[in-house]
Amino acid sequence: MSIATWLREREIAFKNTFSVRDVQSEFSSLSPQVIHNELNRLTRQRVILPVYRGFYVKLPAHYIAAGMTPPDFYIDQLMAYLGKPYYVGLLSAGELHGAAHQRPQRYSVFTEFPAARTSKKRNPYLDWHFRKSIPESLLQRINSETGTIRYSNPELTALDLVQYPQFSGGLSNVATVLTELQEKIDFSKVNETFFQVGTAMAYQRLGFILEETLGNARQSDILHARLKEHGWNFRWTNLEKGLHLQILASNNHWHVYINNELEVDDL
Repeated sequence: MSIATWLREREIAFKNTFSVRDVQSEFSSLSPQVIHNELNRLTRQRVILPVYRGFYVKLPAHYIAAGMTPPDFYIDQLMAYLGKPYYVGLLSAGELHGAAHQRPQRYSVFTEFPAARTSKKRNPYLDWHFRKSIPESLLQRINSETGTIRYSNPELTALDLVQYPQFSGGLSNVATVLTELQEKIDFSKVNETFFQVGTAMAYQRLGFILEETLGNARQSDILHARLKEHGWNFRWTNLEKGLHLQILASNNHWHVYINNELEVDDL
């Protein structure tokens, strides 16, 4: 049996991903160089697609013309191959929640340290972000073409967006996404883990945007009260981190100096 035939049989059995180790195990009589050459040939023919060092996707027929497949097709299998917990976050999670102002160009994946060796040249669609630990109790699951995807719940998605705005198009774009996401947010129901995974500035930004930019005083007040219950005290901080702009106003409730006007796009 050839490697190409083996791949077709796996695809029929709904196994669309594989590693070089899988091939070496199945074709132990072949030398590493022969396997390498055959995988390169199948890649050139758009039969398979390398998405990580030593890890491939068998391209389904409806993706062959594009020569790529969206990361949600293989992300769960890739992370199992790496043996690392993960979740899809930021704008990619916002899209899964139906709060995608515009389709994100890159797919944001959070996993644990140590940071994996990644190459944007090999896979230009994945953005990797690293945490000390993955907050499992703040994750949701959704079915994909090949299994399931783990992604941040609405509250963690919102927190990550304001904590890492540089990966989400800036705070104005974050505020636009939160306009839709806020319908699913309920800080009265989040568990204690939620109050351990963010920075003070992130909570303050989130509360401020909900209150002043989106006019959602109810969720802003709930978040404020629960943060106080968990012992959080706020020092004055700028809305935009690192921007040496004139302070336009201040918000006493969240101790935020407003050093930039957020512009929310019409949806």
